[in-house]
Parts: sequence; structure tokens; C-alpha cells
Amino acid sequence: MHIHVIAATAGQQDPLIPSWTELIIGLIAFLIIFGFLGRLLLPRAQKMLADRTNQIEGGLERAEQAQAEAQQVLERYKQQLADARHEAARLREEAREQGAQIIAEMREQAEAEARRLTEAAQQQIQAERQQALTALRSEVGTLATDLASRVVGESLTDEARQSRVVDRFLDDLEQRGGIGARTSQ
Repeated sequence: MHIHVIAATAGQQDPLIPSWTELIIGLIAFLIIFGFLGRLLLPRAQKMLADRTNQIEGGLERAEQAQAEAQQVLERYKQQLADARHEAARLREEAREQGAQIIAEMREQAEAEARRLTEAAQQQIQAERQQALTALRSEVGTLATDLASRVVGESLTDEARQSRVVDRFLDDLEQRGGIGARTSQ
């Protein structure tokens, strides 16, 4: 039986192996479809791939450009920061110098004011000394005249005579180191 099946099938064609006509028709159909796809689909696919490549390359270029711009901005920022620090240091030094100048001016004004006050005080002291000396001369003169009147026993009411007596008395005292020496100290 077994041999019989083999002999029966030997006259028929195997269903897994195509015939020559099917093979040629399939090959022609494949070439037509491949040609159609190659002419229509392949350029579109290539164009799409080229566009995608351009987008990627453009994106990379833009990213590199943005990075370069960011680097330039960073460099400008660093330069501006350095300039600002330099300017701040210059302003601090200028303020320090102005402060020292103001302090020197204030010290000079204070010294001038102190000198002026000292001079005014000395002038006032000198004026008061002169006043005191004048008052003392007048008082001493009056006392000397009264004393001399009592000693001599006559009245010394004459102004000229009284003035001469007082002046002589004070000159004598000054020569001996009395009132004049004490008042000049």
C-alpha cells in the first residue's frame, strides 16, 4: 500500500512546489509592486528621512547655538559682575577718602573753633583784668585819699591833687612789687 500511494502521487504535482506559470506571474507581480513602491513610496520615505535628519541636525545646531549664546551671556555676566565689584571697590575707597577728608575738615574746624574760643576767652580775661585793675586803682585811690586825709589832717577833695596822690602811691607800690606785680600774674 505504501508503494501504491507513492506511485499514485508521482503522477500528480506536489502542492508545496509552485508551477512555472505561477512562479513567473508571481515574479512579475512582485516586480510591478516593487517598482510601484520604489517610485512612489521610496522618495517619500527618503524625503521623510531627510526631513527628520534635517530636523535633528537643525535641533543640534540650534542647541549648539543656544549653548554658545548662553556661554556668551555667562561671559558678559561674569564681566559685568567683575566690573561691578571693581566699581564697588572704587566707590568704597572713594568714600573712605571722603570720610577721611571730612574728618580732617571737621578736626580743622574744631581746632579753629577752639582757637577762636580760646582767643575770645583770653580777650575777655584781659578785658576783665583791665576792668578789675581800673576798679582796684579807683578803690585803692579812694582808700589812699581817705587814709592820707586822715594822716595829713586836711581834705584832699581836689580831683587833680587826688589823682596825683593815687598815681604816686600806686607807682610806689609797683616799684616795690606790690599790686602791679600781683595783678600782672
